[in-house]
Amino acid sequence: MKQIYLPGDMISAKPERIDNTYIEDGKTYSMVTGMYDQAKGRLIQLEGEWLPQKGDLVIGIVANNGRNGMYTLDLSHFMNGLLIEKKGSANFAKGDIVEAEVDKVENRKTVVLSMPKILRGGTVMEIKPSKVHRVIGKNNTMIKQISESTKTTIVPGENGIIWLHGENVALAASAIAQVEREAHVSGLTEIIRQMLISKAK
Repeated sequence: MKQIYLPGDMISAKPERIDNTYIEDGKTYSMVTGMYDQAKGRLIQLEGEWLPQKGDLVIGIVANNGRNGMYTLDLSHFMNGLLIEKKGSANFAKGDIVEAEVDKVENRKTVVLSMPKILRGGTVMEIKPSKVHRVIGKNNTMIKQISESTKTTIVPGENGIIWLHGENVALAASAIAQVEREAHVSGLTEIIRQMLISKAK
């Protein structure tokens, strides 16, 4: 069962190690506005900024043509990504859309990236980073549903930038925007399914 919690709401009457929570007087409280998945013991943040962590998959836009294999990627939300490639191993141009992984965080505004992959064609849209996991859905159900219904490839970045490429990008983007707006609503996967069916007619 999933339930929405606000900052300060008690999640458990005993101390538990759960991300985005704190323990006080032997009880566990939420630090954020989030959805608690009791089965997984996980509090998914619904509001707030993206705090990069090692291993996060991100989508960035190349902001310069690179010198000595060093590129700056715009990750939005006032953050830049630094990508350092060995000579000849990659050749990115300004404006390229790149999928990469956070390797380490040097400071709050710059993250070092690795394992870059250029995403050709398509377009990008931006949502609140805190809503990305809702767009993906439990066991990838939401994103798979949107992708299959619109015949669109969707690559979501933890930083809130999403890349789309396929037959009906506009409908896929509309569905994602609805998920962002209604992230707090229960039964959202079925709501989006019905919307996609109605729009496809």
